[in-house]
Amino acid sequence: MNLQNYYYYFQSALTPRFCDELIKYGTSQQEQLALTGGQTTKIQEGKNLKEEDIIDLKKKRDSNIVWLSERWIYKEIQPFIHQANKLAGWNFDWDFSEACQFTKYKLNQFYDWHCDSWDASYANQDNKDPKDYEGGELEFDFRNMDPDKPTIRKCAEIAARGSIVVFPSHVWHRVKPVTKGTRYSLVIWNLGYPFR
Repeated sequence: MNLQNYYYYFQSALTPRFCDELIKYGTSQQEQLALTGGQTTKIQEGKNLKEEDIIDLKKKRDSNIVWLSERWIYKEIQPFIHQANKLAGWNFDWDFSEACQFTKYKLNQFYDWHCDSWDASYANQDNKDPKDYEGGELEFDFRNMDPDKPTIRKCAEIAARGSIVVFPSHVWHRVKPVTKGTRYSLVIWNLGYPFR
């Protein structure tokens, strides 16, 4: 798929109050180890993760998450997703948002290169203030998308607290290791009719 815009951002879009409430609520919930596709599939199949599964996972992703589905979160975020979808020229026909993934990246935690799309259609089922953490940059990899763009691009536009970045899930991205403090993020996957 050729895109004119690989991501769209809104700097400091969310109020400090919303960010504070989200972090307070997210950190008050029971967190769990963040998984990737392979480990998630094993859990869904009723299999337990073995020690070697955890070791393998931590080579790719090391963070903790909480799943959130509170309406007040969607109400605040979804207008930006609609606006980005239109202004970026994607015009995806989305009609469903999955549970929100509130992620905590502590010292040295990260999420290596990945994309959030699968080889089959889905079934229809932002940051803390940068002065509070260092590292943890979001980067995109365009090597397979546009030879005229730099291979790796840091998404510096969302460094300010309360910023939002929206991008199609097939775009490769990573979160670099946090070198100081704690980085919080909120991820929402938005789904619609599959491409034909």
